[in-house]
Amino acid sequence: MNQHRGPDSAAHYEIRVDGHLDEHWSGWFDGLTLTHQDDGTTALRGDVTDQAELHGLLVKVRDIGATLISVNCTEPVDP
Repeated sequence: MNQHRGPDSAAHYEIRVDGHLDEHWSGWFDGLTLTHQDDGTTALRGDVTDQAELHGLLVKVRDIGATLISVNCTEPVDP
């Protein structure tokens, strides 16, 4: 389902990259939660305020040389 949000509302995203990123990268990704998946990927999850911030996060994925698997707008996952 495609959810339309207002310009001032944050969306929750999951960015998945290949490999298991070390925990020290969590600060680099502006507070996103890093979760190692059983399939050998890392899921970065959290609120993203706007498209500019999302693009900035994707640039960071590129800058560390990680392989981008997917980007999805999701519902927040309860801990």
